[in-house]
Amino acid sequence: MADLEIIGIPLSNYVRAIRMLCEEKGVPYKLNAAMPHSPDVNAIHPAGQTLCMGHGDVDLFESKAIAPRFIPEDAIGAAQCEQWVSYGNAKVDRCITREFVVLSIFFDKAKGPDTARINAAIPEIEKCAEVLDDALAKTGYLVGDRLTYADMNVLPMLAAGCMFPQCKAILDKYKNLSAFIAKLTELPSFKNTPPPPRK
Repeated sequence: MADLEIIGIPLSNYVRAIRMLCEEKGVPYKLNAAMPHSPDVNAIHPAGQTLCMGHGDVDLFESKAIAPRFIPEDAIGAAQCEQWVSYGNAKVDRCITREFVVLSIFFDKAKGPDTARINAAIPEIEKCAEVLDDALAKTGYLVGDRLTYADMNVLPMLAAGCMFPQCKAILDKYKNLSAFIAKLTELPSFKNTPPPPRK
């Protein structure tokens, strides 16, 4: 049978989350570094977005469609996982990844970073940290008492934020959240899936 192929931007949090899932399940995969709207991506995703997956005759797009083995089977657990994946994608990814990390790294060298937008993200990061900290208080995981895709989905976003002292200082203030980050970044599945260094 053909190896599973993960198609997407290696720096993407979502690509890393699916790579972690494969590592956790012991599923061999090939990473096909592809940009949005590239031929390999356009062949699978109707909007030309990453990430995508190919496995023999099966093609899938969107990370949650690729992650069913780490979504709880019971109805309540599945709903809670859906809830936290959606929150991660809508809030955590937006305020940490898009409005803080990306704007801090990718900017017009002549103009410099957009500090107004970056600073505006700080209170939103604080809100997300508080919400996640509360959610992790009971078991140390977002859903139930074991690792699920909800955790793997949000971890790369949080880890990216921790590369910046201002964001890390916020996340470190929250006991449950900082313990979650420390514990999950020690997983072999996280350590084995670093994005390539930025050129």
